[in-house]
Amino acid sequence: MKEFHYAIEDYIHFIQVERQLSINTLASYRRDLENYVQFLQEAEGMADFRKVERTTILRHLEQLRMQGKTSRTVARHISSIRSFHQFLLREKRTETDPTVHLEMPTIEQKLPNILSIEEIESLLTAPNRSKPQGVRDVAMLELLYGSGMRISELIALDLADIHLTMGFVRVFGKGGKERIIPLGKSALSSLSAYLDGARGQLQGKYPKTDAFFINQRGKRLTRQGCWKLMKEHALKAGIQHELTPHTLRHSFATHLVENGADLRAVQEMLGHADISTTQIYTHISKTRLSEVYKQFHPRA
Repeated sequence: MKEFHYAIEDYIHFIQVERQLSINTLASYRRDLENYVQFLQEAEGMADFRKVERTTILRHLEQLRMQGKTSRTVARHISSIRSFHQFLLREKRTETDPTVHLEMPTIEQKLPNILSIEEIESLLTAPNRSKPQGVRDVAMLELLYGSGMRISELIALDLADIHLTMGFVRVFGKGGKERIIPLGKSALSSLSAYLDGARGQLQGKYPKTDAFFINQRGKRLTRQGCWKLMKEHALKAGIQHELTPHTLRHSFATHLVENGADLRAVQEMLGHADISTTQIYTHISKTRLSEVYKQFHPRA
């Protein structure tokens, strides 16, 4: 139905402008809502949002659970649908909001995977530094672990965002929010080595670009390209953990907290809007402490 399609497009445009969400987040909202609309049309035979009731949405959520979706995924769908119906009500396309009394499922808090300091060392020594790509990869890994930034933030960096003499990097996070992150000696040294020779070799005769990290064709490195390189180096380093694009970010935060860093400072460096998001790293720290106790204490 065209009405459903237009409503989703209008909503996506609205949140893109008003909330300045990332491309990945917008794509997530779109997928959730297209899935929802497909259910309304095919399973419920609906062609009008005004006919949707709370029980209609509950049936959709039950279908998601039957498909094996996790509580976290179902919760995300609820957030997408709730926000969408609030938009429809605000735009006077509906008279009621059927999501008012929807309850969020209980979500088990899954502690993120992190690397030990020894594994970090192995990862950082994995790239072949005799090649410009290897020098670049060391700089990338050092920066990810030394700043805690997201991969999407890393590949978006321009030359003007890295301030080697002052020792910091300027990052634009979610919603275009700017933050300044200090850099340690190791990260600064690797970044200098990359800028002093490797980047110029990768750039070659290709058109100049402001992108800080570039590929072998002189273009800005992509998120997928960066993630692929990370996995290759982890494999070479013999790391058995399941890696995610955020593993170095989680390791950065956990190692800071374990060594007594102020949680507010960690929150600022990670760019978390709410400190409750940052508090998960205190849980990781306690879990690791418990594991060490059980492993080494004679009466554990």
